[in-house]
Amino acid sequence: EARPSRGNSVATRQARSFLLKMEIVYVYTKKRAEFGRQCNFGDRQAELHADISPDEALASQFIDKNPCDTAIQNAPEMSEHEVNTMRFETESRGMNHVEGGWPKDVNPNEVEQTIRFRKKVEKDEGYIQTVVRLGEAMEHCIKQNNAVDIYEEYFDGFSDVVSNDPPSAQTINVFRDPNEATFKRNVSSISWHPDGARKVAVSHAVMEFQRAPSSICTHSYIWNLEKPNKPELVLKPISPLVCLEYNVKDSHVLVGGCYNGLIGFWDTRKGSQPVEMSSIDNSHQDPVYKVRFLASKSGTECMSTSTDGRVLWWDIRKISEPTDSLNLEWNGQKLGGVSLEFEPTMPTKFMVGTEQRTVLLCNRKSKNPNERISAAYSDHMGCVYALERNPTYQKYFLTVSDWQARIWAEDFKETAIMWTKYHNSYITDGCWHRQRPGVFFTTQWDGTLDIWDFVFKQKEAALTVKVCDEPLSAVRVPESGRYVAVGSNQGTVTLLELSDGLTEPSSHEKGMISNMFERELRREKTLETKYREMRMKDRAKSSAAKQAPTPDEQSTEFGAMETADELIEESTRTFWDIVGQQRKERDQKKQKKAEPEPPKKRVSVTVISDQIPEEQTASQEAESSLTAQPNIPESNGVETAPHTEVESAAPPETAADDGELSGLV
Repeated sequence: EARPSRGNSVATRQARSFLLKMEIVYVYTKKRAEFGRQCNFGDRQAELHADISPDEALASQFIDKNPCDTAIQNAPEMSEHEVNTMRFETESRGMNHVEGGWPKDVNPNEVEQTIRFRKKVEKDEGYIQTVVRLGEAMEHCIKQNNAVDIYEEYFDGFSDVVSNDPPSAQTINVFRDPNEATFKRNVSSISWHPDGARKVAVSHAVMEFQRAPSSICTHSYIWNLEKPNKPELVLKPISPLVCLEYNVKDSHVLVGGCYNGLIGFWDTRKGSQPVEMSSIDNSHQDPVYKVRFLASKSGTECMSTSTDGRVLWWDIRKISEPTDSLNLEWNGQKLGGVSLEFEPTMPTKFMVGTEQRTVLLCNRKSKNPNERISAAYSDHMGCVYALERNPTYQKYFLTVSDWQARIWAEDFKETAIMWTKYHNSYITDGCWHRQRPGVFFTTQWDGTLDIWDFVFKQKEAALTVKVCDEPLSAVRVPESGRYVAVGSNQGTVTLLELSDGLTEPSSHEKGMISNMFERELRREKTLETKYREMRMKDRAKSSAAKQAPTPDEQSTEFGAMETADELIEESTRTFWDIVGQQRKERDQKKQKKAEPEPPKKRVSVTVISDQIPEEQTASQEAESSLTAQPNIPESNGVETAPHTEVESAAPPETAADDGELSGLV
């Protein structure tokens, strides 16, 4: 066995002596009753332990930070608390109600005994006094009820109090696309939750499809207004969603149309993946630009349109193939659908806005398949991006296209009854206010939102809001009408809160807007009738100048519908006639100005007088121009005054009638 060296033994002895000197174990003594007891704190005066005064010499060592970056959170501050309450136990018990109050010697089931007891009580003086005393109190209550009607409407006859503040809109939140890719995606559509303005569904897609990269994100989102930091649910389709719509009868169900033409629906209770998608063979061949739920009993039927020229009907219970279809053809031309409008109060009618600037009025239940498209409205110069009926008066509808928004009447197809001015920027979308029939919204390519209020003004927007610097692409208003959501081409959705003046309708607004629409409709019908009469007269004159047509030819000519070329020719001729007439009037005015002035009259006045008053001489010099002539020779010894000539410009009529005047004074 090896022995330790001398150095190691010395170190060991030193460590042992150090450990013996240390108190390794310390015993705390406490009673068992004091274990677990809380600490008792007491109040005492504050004590100053250190006081460090500022040192001015250190101030020069600091550097001012300019600018300063400060992070601000725009979400509302909320706190969460958990409380463990005591359990409340409930118990259900039954109770048997029987007739009571009778004395023990009276059986309530015996009629004779009860009658005998009642007569005995009624003869008691105390009973009579009690009834009289209670009767007075009851009589007072009855009279009070007759005098005061608790169900009376005190302010029924007064008009609503409308805010006099100018219209305004305030930005309260901004939802940004969580996709961090460098390629920004447009907000293609917005849909509000049907059960209040608590959630909003936003679909994102690249509308410039040729520029979209192959690896672009296809997600769309559902946002909760109370939790704006991140989306509540992420929808993950197989292709970017161009349109998205909530089901009014079941707020958990959404239907969307994809870029590749497929239709799918989601159930928020089942997650982010679509429940079912349509098959490629039975779907659209172009992107689905609009999808709408129908007012069916089951609440599962919807319809969609696309630029492939078809409208398809679906049932989400079996969405693999459409239940019905319609080809959009008018006058032999196939049209591509871009916007779609369906009103639940008109279950058979619907409208389609096309990219060929035409709006088609269709009837799904028409007996003749060729008559399913009953009318066409064409007055725009570009694609009809938005189409929506007025929520209060379904007879009138709004269209948005090119640089203008127009309001139409369903029974008048020639032209719109009202329209906005031409804007400098392109209009991209529009919609009606859900509570006020005279208010609608339009978005522009320059990032501005126009709010039109026909009760306030008709020639220009009541309020113009600069939402952002990038183009706006979508706008939607919830049923309450308090908020408006606006989407942009950079993927942001701006939430604005409207003022009371733009939200709350007045008591007479509906009647005013109805009278305004009816008045404009009558005016347009009258102008169209007069214009047709003028064209008929011009056509009759031109045909009579060429040759006298037969009655059959004349009826055929008058009954035929004017083509677009003829309308342009008539308008051009009318325009140049007006221009020629104005030129003729202008030439006549120039000729009148260029005519020479009338010749001035020469008036010779011979004055035979020794003296002329100074006042008369001064007045003659002020009114006329006098030029002295040589003196007339003396004759017969009579002294004569100097001979003068007076030149004056007399009117042509006087000069022609009187000629040269001369007289003696």
